[in-house]
Amino acid sequence: MEQTRAEAPIQRAGRAAAVPVAPSALRERPAPAQPPPSAVRTRAVEDARDPWNSEGDPGADGHDCHDGCDGHDGYDGHDGCDPRGGGGGHGGAPLLREAGRTPEQRRPRVRGEHVHSEPPAPDIAPPRPVPRRHSVRDQVLEALRAALLSGELAPGEVYSAPALADRFGVSPTPVREAMQRLASEGAVETVPNRGFRVAEHSPRDVAELTEIRALLEVPAVLALARTVPVAHWDRLRPLAEDTLEAAARGDRAGYAETDRVFHRALLELTGNQQLVLLGDDIHRRAHLCAVRAAPAPRTTDLLAEAAEHVALLDALTEGDLAAVERLVRGHY
Repeated sequence: MEQTRAEAPIQRAGRAAAVPVAPSALRERPAPAQPPPSAVRTRAVEDARDPWNSEGDPGADGHDCHDGCDGHDGYDGHDGCDPRGGGGGHGGAPLLREAGRTPEQRRPRVRGEHVHSEPPAPDIAPPRPVPRRHSVRDQVLEALRAALLSGELAPGEVYSAPALADRFGVSPTPVREAMQRLASEGAVETVPNRGFRVAEHSPRDVAELTEIRALLEVPAVLALARTVPVAHWDRLRPLAEDTLEAAARGDRAGYAETDRVFHRALLELTGNQQLVLLGDDIHRRAHLCAVRAAPAPRTTDLLAEAAEHVALLDALTEGDLAAVERLVRGHY
């Protein structure tokens, strides 16, 4: 009996018979729709940009991980980051992941670059500068200067660092450092194995230091009188008033400090930092010498000297150069 070719079983050696196929199934079927070339190119670009697509395997090449990537549990709550390579592809829908990406995360990645999932951290304002605090040594230094100016530390007497440390309630180290600074200024002398002796000065020492101050400050102030705007002199008035207040209290140590600050501010207007440092050092030495070589000034004497600061500023403000020269030369 003849059988149609469609119905005849086809026998092949070592193979099972084919399943009968209906004639309608033999008709040519339309080919599946192919995406346009532009879509293929777009997908290729996206795959190249996305090292974590569902078809890729970035772990095969491996990459160096830093900043919170331990290579086992992943980073930032995501698993699958293995710095040793092998495996590690992230599953999930690529379009959903792409929709949640930031522009920074969509940019092409360099091979081996570590990619974090969250957006970059916002800019953080720089920390505010911490105000400078005086060290223990500086505090001890100022306390010792005040004690020297007031006569509490007597000229010719020897003081040990441990004894002064107990007095100030600090360790001996900052006291030694402060005394060494005073020794460099000529206020004390080092006594081996004993401590420091308060220096003694003669009236000649006071006169020489006063002359040096005049040589430094008189030309500087006269030059400033011709160049500095009036507004700058007004800024010094609070400092001049501080000297008046200290003088009115009869505070010799306080007056010495406020007087130093006023004269330093004058020299700072020159813009010559070396002149400022030198003038400041000579001013300290002169006041310490005056304490030992001359009797304590009366309150009226301090008030008269402080009043010269105010008169000098008045003359500078008015542009009276003759009065400025007379006042600045008579001040020393």
